[in-house]
Amino acid sequence: MIETDVLVVGSGPAGSSTAALLSTYGVDNILVTKYRWLADTPRAHITNQRTMEVLRDLGLEQEAMLYATPNDLMGNNVFCTSLAGEELGRMRSWGADPFTQARHRIASPTQMVDLPQTFLEPILFGAACARGTTARLSTEYLSMTQDADGVTATVRDRISGENYDIRAKYLVGADGGNSKVAADAGLPMEGRMGVGGSINILFKADLSKYVAHRPSVLYWVLQPGSNVGGIGMGLVRMVRTWDEWLIVWGYDINQPAPTVTREICEQLARQLIGDNEIPLEITGWSTWTVNHMHALNYQNGRVFCMGDAVHRHPPSNGLGSNTSIQDAFNLAWKLAAVTRGHAGPGLLDTYTAERAPIGRQIVNRANKSIAEFGPIFDALGLLGTTDPEVMTANMTARKEDTPEGQERRRKLREAIAHKVYEFDAHGVEMNQRYTSSAVVMAPGDSHAFTEDPELVYQPTSCPGARLPHAWVVRDRQNFSTLDLVGHGRFTLLTGIGGDAWRAAAAAATAELGIPIKVTSIGADCDYDDPFGDWARICGVADDGAVLVRPDQFVAWRSERKGGDLTAALRTILDR
Repeated sequence: MIETDVLVVGSGPAGSSTAALLSTYGVDNILVTKYRWLADTPRAHITNQRTMEVLRDLGLEQEAMLYATPNDLMGNNVFCTSLAGEELGRMRSWGADPFTQARHRIASPTQMVDLPQTFLEPILFGAACARGTTARLSTEYLSMTQDADGVTATVRDRISGENYDIRAKYLVGADGGNSKVAADAGLPMEGRMGVGGSINILFKADLSKYVAHRPSVLYWVLQPGSNVGGIGMGLVRMVRTWDEWLIVWGYDINQPAPTVTREICEQLARQLIGDNEIPLEITGWSTWTVNHMHALNYQNGRVFCMGDAVHRHPPSNGLGSNTSIQDAFNLAWKLAAVTRGHAGPGLLDTYTAERAPIGRQIVNRANKSIAEFGPIFDALGLLGTTDPEVMTANMTARKEDTPEGQERRRKLREAIAHKVYEFDAHGVEMNQRYTSSAVVMAPGDSHAFTEDPELVYQPTSCPGARLPHAWVVRDRQNFSTLDLVGHGRFTLLTGIGGDAWRAAAAAATAELGIPIKVTSIGADCDYDDPFGDWARICGVADDGAVLVRPDQFVAWRSERKGGDLTAALRTILDR
């Protein structure tokens, strides 16, 4: 029987990042996927700052930037009747607004980019294999049984037809929205599948003359009389600037999925472009369903699930692959700590406690974003009638010098601006807060927000929050505070007068066996704080300490020297 510490099922963003992290941490793992290779369509593409921070921790940020469309080419979200036709309005998105752009730059050492799944997966999968993962492609997961000591999974080699078993201490199901692992594990789900239907059409065409002056990743096309369902209007999505594209077109979910042909695809593409003469090449198409479902529990014994297996939602807000990779960042270090004997099994129970609320939030947010197109339709006079001529007349009325026209213009401006909750929801992306036994809070610690938590990222060193970013300096080089932590280890950050924490960390390591890196920030310390940014946001005195987990989340902090680091770690590690 083949044996390993962790068996990962699935090679998408969740599975490949889990394998890459485990191998980076030195944990033996096998990854199986029933497919012969990785993603062959761009699918997920928005890659937010928090995910870029995970890639940075893995040493993959620069490789990702080689293939990504940079942030400055993402930021015009356009609403129009066709790419060549009338523009109805646009909004600054993905941090392009000057105010949110400043917040993005303050929040992270990374930038949000557009990185299609066809480019992201090979980066993660390649890193996993290069660092030690044994990958078995064309290998289908069939079933599993688990006992007190591990999990036995039966898989099939789809080339030879042979079935065989893999024995692992733990199994991670990252096998997508129709996850067999999640079904076999009996994970309870809430919500329903198939709330809308959509068609994806991939094509190549040089659309520079229609888009280069208003660079964006999303062009929303609204055409009276078109039978568009699903997400509410036709979408032309940039894949590569400016000659590779994806169209999303809806269909009635209550009817069978439509038969799609190359001719239909070309007709739809030309209809949304608004140019019947421009050369184009249809390269593929598929149908899919919009879902509204999340798991209540991400774990059953030694089996864990992540990614689309436990949070199934439309692509609104661009949260899918981001949340999947962040699931992996949360779980991988815990698996490493337990398999090495540094932590008790109770640490693994914190995975559900910490990530399931995030999954529920993003599923609800993504589906709510669909409904928030309604006010745009209302402002244009497209609701309450099915007559294309009436719709067109109502849209035209918004340009008239009449009280009705003025009111339509006002409502349209406000409706488009409200889409900030989908296209610039920095708080949804960065404000994650964990509450579990792997977070030790003190009286007075709070996860309360003072501004809109969906729109505005609010940094804090409160336990359960991601460590705030600040630039510090060493040997004439700038480093983010996030660069000082992570990398599979616990880190204790302190400052002037915090020398006693080094002895405390050594004592904790001696008792618990887990290595702890101690880093000081301040004048004549390991790193200087010339701007004073760290002093302002660290939340403790110079001689205090902030304990940061391997996933860059604050685990515990002590306002002044003398806090019991060993006791805190004992709680966190279930020791």
